[in-house]
Amino acid sequence: MGRDVPALVFTREDRRRYREKMHTCLDVLAQMLRESTFESELPRVGLEIELNLVDADGLPAMRNTDVLQAIADPAWSSELGRFNLEINIPPRQLTTGGPGAWEQAIREALNHAEERASAVGAHLIMVGILPTLAETHVDETALSGDPRYRLLNEQIFAARGEDLRITVDGVERLSTYADTITPEAACTSTQFHLQVSPKDFASYWNAAQAIAGVQIALAANSPFLFGKELWRETRIPLFEQATDTRPQEIKAQGVRPRVWFGERWITSVFDLFEENVRYYPALLPLCDDEDPQQVLDGGGAPELGELTLHNGTIYRWNRPVYAVTDSGPHLRIENRVLPAGPTVADIIANGAFYYGLTRALVDEDRPIWTRMSFSVAEENLHTAAQDGIDARLYWPGVGEVPVTELVLRRLLPLAHRGLELAGMDTSWREPMLGIIEQRCVTARNGALWQAETVHHLEKGGIADRYEALRRMTRTYMDYMHLNAPAHTWPVD
Repeated sequence: MGRDVPALVFTREDRRRYREKMHTCLDVLAQMLRESTFESELPRVGLEIELNLVDADGLPAMRNTDVLQAIADPAWSSELGRFNLEINIPPRQLTTGGPGAWEQAIREALNHAEERASAVGAHLIMVGILPTLAETHVDETALSGDPRYRLLNEQIFAARGEDLRITVDGVERLSTYADTITPEAACTSTQFHLQVSPKDFASYWNAAQAIAGVQIALAANSPFLFGKELWRETRIPLFEQATDTRPQEIKAQGVRPRVWFGERWITSVFDLFEENVRYYPALLPLCDDEDPQQVLDGGGAPELGELTLHNGTIYRWNRPVYAVTDSGPHLRIENRVLPAGPTVADIIANGAFYYGLTRALVDEDRPIWTRMSFSVAEENLHTAAQDGIDARLYWPGVGEVPVTELVLRRLLPLAHRGLELAGMDTSWREPMLGIIEQRCVTARNGALWQAETVHHLEKGGIADRYEALRRMTRTYMDYMHLNAPAHTWPVD
């Protein structure tokens, strides 16, 4: 939810007008999908990375306002917590430049920001959940100053009517309550964007859903939360619980959560926006002045502001995005399943695997989503989040197998083929997908390294868990800056 919103109190009239406006937007979108031309001839990819801020000791630094002022770049913005930032990397065609061009651009942007942040006493770290984060760091004072976050917090708790319960059973067990949505700020992700045409959207979204579990297993990087070792990708259950507007009785009635995998394969992007309007009450019923039907009838591209704002408060793991640029309206998929980090090299490898594999699956004669039930795809996601690179996942034709075997034998060749179809020759593909291959060969990723390093420190005599986490975090940052993929990091 990237829009700025004023601090205000919503009336029943506001909610009625907003609902009517959303239905108008939905009707206009349906007409556009039938009649309009969407920008898709030269599809582009995009990337957002959420980061944490720490001090020199590796502890959370509540300094995002100071750091943003120091960076002074519109590509950077605040996130939910004062210890969060986000960078929006400019979109590009997948094959723009040469091997390493995208990676180099990202590294330069991050290095520049780190230099500016360090001048005000903070440092950037790319990690799914900041290991040194404690419950005392996520109270109401940790919410970013932007009014939209406090308004969102108020609306979620007004809908719930009670505190949030966060419970995760993993290697260890966490059970706690929160009276703000600030624990959500612990979840920092990498978000890959893929622009697609309306006619291809359903196929690409279905493919992205089918491989979400595989993505998480390979890239898990969030094993610790509030001092506890939990799931390998604890971001998944934390995010699902930290933004849940449903009290227990509403859950028992089968009301859908706002963090949602979905419930079916789709046939059109319209299915997703229509579900949003049909199933979810508005959290932020703010109406624009635009008359979308009038804009469309006049030959323009309407912003569909109410529909897109509402969409931004429903946290699908693969979210549909409608946007208008100087080139006209376009559609894209926002892939939200992956954690931040550990390195830019790892992120680029994850992106190559995602873009290549979805392209190849879409081009198959018998699509994967006709051979796999939707519920199995969702089960894969949670199994992968719990077990990480050691997960066993289901795949049609092979059954339940170790994810490393599945990737090496089946999916990595498909990812190569998909990137080749996109115009990448072997010299471009090998450095990126080679990282994925070696992750599988070594069965190592960021989550495993974090857990093993903490265990090593504790066996070496560091009795205090937070001290072990602090030392691990400092070492993590050193390796992050070296940009060597996480499967190569030693445990010492």
